[in-house]
Amino acid sequence: MSSTRTTARNFWVALRAMVVLTVALGVIYPLAITVIGQTALPWQANGSRLGATGTTANSTDATGTTVGSALIGQSFSDAAGVPLPEWFQPRPSAAGDGYDASASSGSNWGPENPDLIAAIAQRKSQITAADGVTERSIPADALTASSSGLDPHISPENARMQVDRVAAARGLSPRRVEALVESKIQGRDFGVLGDPIVNVLQLNIALQEMDQ
Repeated sequence: MSSTRTTARNFWVALRAMVVLTVALGVIYPLAITVIGQTALPWQANGSRLGATGTTANSTDATGTTVGSALIGQSFSDAAGVPLPEWFQPRPSAAGDGYDASASSGSNWGPENPDLIAAIAQRKSQITAADGVTERSIPADALTASSSGLDPHISPENARMQVDRVAAARGLSPRRVEALVESKIQGRDFGVLGDPIVNVLQLNIALQEMDQ
């Protein structure tokens, strides 16, 4: 009898603990985090979405159009995967077919991997032909994918390398396009962490506004 009562007591203690933890961690905690996120950081909490005019309010522009996220890169290529010359190009992506958030990953290829060597050689050839630069001047981030495959940023050197091509494709002054690039450079976090970067989507949105 004592053993039966002990078992029953333990059962009810475990049941109450499960109910309390389910309510606390499954309802109250997510609700609190949602309220804090939507109140204090609504843009970030909703995916840092950008509108076609670069606006961030309500994640869309005046027409209600969302063109992407400031946190996830995207390609600027035609249906055949050929880079469009009128757009600044992001760094390569190894996530699925490219920038697939459901397949975030790097290639995990080592520096002597023949597939990586071949991919870099192909990218060098493509960039030298498109941008009229030498292979030695191409920044590393224009040739290799990030570890996540989703990086939305490129280096300022990468962006500057593309200025003449983009300006020519759009009939714009290279000086204007270069000034736009310089205005979009984001400095190091807290002035010391990381390297200066350029968000490709935000740069291309501003480029489209300049060209209108």
